[in-house]
Amino acid sequence: MTHRQYIEYLIATSVNYTCTNLAAHLEGDAAQSHDAICDFLSREKLTPRGLWNVVQRLLHDGPESFLVFDDSVQDKRYSTQIELVKLQYSGAEGGLVRGIGVLNLLHSTGQDGDFYPLDYRIYAPDCGRPLGRGKTKNHHFREMLVRAISDKQLQAKMVLFDSWYASVENLKLLARLGLFFITTLKNNRLVSVWIDKSSGKSSGKSSKSVYVHLKEIEWTAQRLEEGVLVKLKKLPFPVRLFKIVAPNGDIEWLITNGSHTGQNEEPPRLTAHEVKEKNAVRWHIEQLHRELKQLVGTAKCQCRKARSQRNHLACCYLAWVSIQQRARQIHTTCYQAKHLLWSDFLKSQLAMPTIKACLA
Repeated sequence: MTHRQYIEYLIATSVNYTCTNLAAHLEGDAAQSHDAICDFLSREKLTPRGLWNVVQRLLHDGPESFLVFDDSVQDKRYSTQIELVKLQYSGAEGGLVRGIGVLNLLHSTGQDGDFYPLDYRIYAPDCGRPLGRGKTKNHHFREMLVRAISDKQLQAKMVLFDSWYASVENLKLLARLGLFFITTLKNNRLVSVWIDKSSGKSSGKSSKSVYVHLKEIEWTAQRLEEGVLVKLKKLPFPVRLFKIVAPNGDIEWLITNGSHTGQNEEPPRLTAHEVKEKNAVRWHIEQLHRELKQLVGTAKCQCRKARSQRNHLACCYLAWVSIQQRARQIHTTCYQAKHLLWSDFLKSQLAMPTIKACLA
């Protein structure tokens, strides 16, 4: 069994992504036993570096590009003996589920279809060295961010992520790296309306030392459009807070440092529309998570060993990139590109059915 064979199997199969199914469909000189395929997955040591080696030549990188972080849970709720599986929160399920947590870093130009995963980390804090390393998701976030800038030399300046990663330590790191961010805040986050030191006047009723809940800020029409400059506890520079109200009444709180990374100057004023439009690029990583699960079976591997699961995931990312490349060549979606693999089979069955219809 080779790396290439396994990736091409993930691309070609439609429902069953197990070693048993692969072994059953290999014939002739390519024939492999189930045990040989399992040995391949447990023996190899595939890492995220392999993904970067492939996608780096595909990127259209520049200062206007985006880096997007988010995590996903590979659902293993019926598994009792698979390593790396733990009970954790899944946004897709809206609650706790047993599964393997993966934090992804995605690069996007902001244009539909022009995005690629750059890096990923498996969240396994209980596994110990060398697999889990006892790292939290925020540890992985900071490590991946630094490597994207220092090792990969990416030029993208805007970083998007949700409230889980909006810790003060993460925001300070982004500022030190000269990056701009847009992220969400939870409803219970405390902020203080920023005071302009040069004038000594507050931009609202709150003083710098008084922290209030987001809902306690007075939102005028101007503030809804331009946002309000606020300070987060222990964060040495101001951020601009926006209240985004959806048509159904749901409220999303967004903060950004705009193009500002210093501690003493006010960030330039972005409009709510601009911030909302940039934040919408986060949807690309949700699309990636869905396609990884539905098109290449990231959650379908039944191998018990942690190394086998890691190698399966590494192959899944490369399988997705392969499908994405094919989709771009024929100007269609990843779903349609994969479904076209079965087009000739369907045509042949319609012309000469293997199972003929029973008629009276």
